[in-house]
This record gives sequence, C-alpha cells and structure tokens, in this order.
Amino acid sequence: MRRRILGFTAALALAVLGTSAPGAQAAVPVVTGPECVRETVDYGKGSVEYDSSTGLWTCIGGRYDGEPITTS
Repeated sequence: MRRRILGFTAALALAVLGTSAPGAQAAVPVVTGPECVRETVDYGKGSVEYDSSTGLWTCIGGRYDGEPITTS
C-alpha cells in the first residue's frame, strides 16, 4: 500500500512540474547567438561565452548583455 501511495505522489509531482516548465521557459528572454553578436549602433557588438558555473551560453556585451542564449 505504501508503494502505491509513494508512486502516485511521485507521478503527481512530475505531472505538476511538467505543466509548469513551459511557463517558466516562456519567461526567459529568447536570444540567439547571431542576435547576440550582431553589431548595433546603440549597444555595440556582443560575444557569446560559456559559463561553466551555470552550464549555459551567455551573451556578453552588446544589447543582450548577461542574458542566456536559449536557441542557436
């Protein structure tokens, strides 16, 4: 009986996390690598660097300074 309750609780928790992930993903600004490095008159040119502490590619400088690269 305990295994059934534990299994049901785990399945319910994963279902809740699965439905909230797209909403959290939509809140992150979408910056592509080409957008990051494109030179603009107002902000200059950015570069894409890998941040090993977060495991993400990040835009450094330019218009999207400090924002994670979410698509290539």
